[in-house]
This record gives sequence, structure tokens and C-alpha cells, in this order.
Amino acid sequence: MNPKLSLAIGILCISFSPILVKLADASPLVCAFYRIFFAWIFLLPYCLYKKNLKMERKNIVLALIGGVVFASDIAVWNLSLKLISATVSTLLSNLAPVWVGLLSYLLFKKKSGSLFWIGTAIAVTGMVILIGISNLLHLQFNIGIVLAVASSLLYSIYILITKDILKRISTIPFMFYNMLASGVFLLILCGVFGNGLLHFNIKTWGCFAVMGIICQLTGWITINYAISHLESTKVALTLLSQTVIAGLLAVLILNESLQLKEIIGSVIVLAGIALTFLKQKAKQSI
Repeated sequence: MNPKLSLAIGILCISFSPILVKLADASPLVCAFYRIFFAWIFLLPYCLYKKNLKMERKNIVLALIGGVVFASDIAVWNLSLKLISATVSTLLSNLAPVWVGLLSYLLFKKKSGSLFWIGTAIAVTGMVILIGISNLLHLQFNIGIVLAVASSLLYSIYILITKDILKRISTIPFMFYNMLASGVFLLILCGVFGNGLLHFNIKTWGCFAVMGIICQLTGWITINYAISHLESTKVALTLLSQTVIAGLLAVLILNESLQLKEIIGSVIVLAGIALTFLKQKAKQSI
């Protein structure tokens, strides 16, 4: 499959996640656990049938570490939502492209190029417009801000970890160990925070299953495949479009209204993302 098409499919799949979380009658942390649980349960029979779980110990350890980082990202972001507004938390948690660019240079001495940083600046500007400048002007510093920024940092670390390991192993066995670690970690967090895992209605169980099969399994198999073939900085920046798509889905499914500033902000975000890919096309045409 074309890596760019794979990335587009993955982003569309994970964009349903916030919609399903709103529809489910459960805490965000429980939703995160069952999202991982159902994905892993559906992946398990395939892995056992293919008998493709044998890997070098180093790769298994990295996959497990990546799983804990991924689960931590979800958990930290959910905690930030309880302390600051969802709009501000969303903006701060989507700073991952900046972190990926900085970490790629600091750790690997890899320069992202001027078009990446221009595209990032444009995309972040679009995010600010989409969320609302007034929401940022009245922002007061608290631990929720720290958690949201930490979420974006964890997200970027996950992308860098998966980029390295997916060069050596296939996506499916990586996802098996990655989600195993994520599920166990989130289960522990649910126990620590006293979130019950049973006695939900049929609609909520349906949301859990769809989150697992569509958002997590299908979404992250395709995204991880794209990560193994595309530059990690561009993948991180493209993931910003998840916020835009989720907003459009909220209009269609939840009947939420879409204001003019949100439309303008969404267009600017997508324009910034497109700019980073123009560089690659220009190189290929020479």
C-alpha cells in the first residue's frame, strides 16, 4: 500500500475516537483501556495462526516500552482534560510535530528543513484559530497545562521509537507486544483511579468495540506502516489533521455546529501540512 494513503486511512480511523468517547457512558480512562483491549483481542488469533511473534529480545523490549509510552500519552492527556478546557488541552497536546523536529535534530542530528518548520508554524497557527484566540488569552497556568504539553512530548517520543523499530520488524507483531504493554499499563491506571470496568450498557460496549477495531487496530496498523516508510516529522505534522477530521465528524454524527473561524483554522492546518509534502514532490520531479 502507498504509505501516504495508509497514513490517510489511519488518521481517518483514529479521528472517530473522540466521537466514540463522547457517545460511550464511561470515563475517558476506561475508554482508553477497552480501545486497546478489544484491538489486542482481535489481533491475538491472527498472530497465533501466523506464528509470527518470535522476535529478538531487544525489539520486544522496545515494542513494550513504546506501548507504555503510548498508554502514558493517552492517560496524561485524559488527566489534563479534567484540569483545563478541552480546547486548550487539544492545542497543547498537538505540539508533537515541534517536539519530533527538535528531538530528531538533538538526538540524531537530522535537520527537518525550512519547509517543515514553515509548514509547522502555519499548521499551529491554524490550530490556534480553530480553537479560538480568546481561549488562549484567558489561559491561566496550572498543572493541566504541564500535563497537556507532556502528552505532546510523549506522543513525539512514541513516533520516534516506532520509527526506529519498524525499520527492522513488521507492523503486526510490533502491534501485538505494543498493545499488550499499553493494555496492562492502562488496566493498572484504571485500578489506581478506581474506574470500574463492568456494568455498561450495550451502546457503550459497542463504542468500546468500534474504538478497538477501527480506531486502534485498523488506525494504528496503517499509521505504523506509514511511519516505517515516511519521515517521522511529516507523520507527526500530518497527524494534526486528526483534530480537523474529528471536528467534521462531530458535525455529521453529533450535530455540533461548525463556526467560520473553525473552518478557516481547519483550512490553514491542512495547508501547513500540504506544504511539508511539496518539498518531497519537488525533489522527485528533479
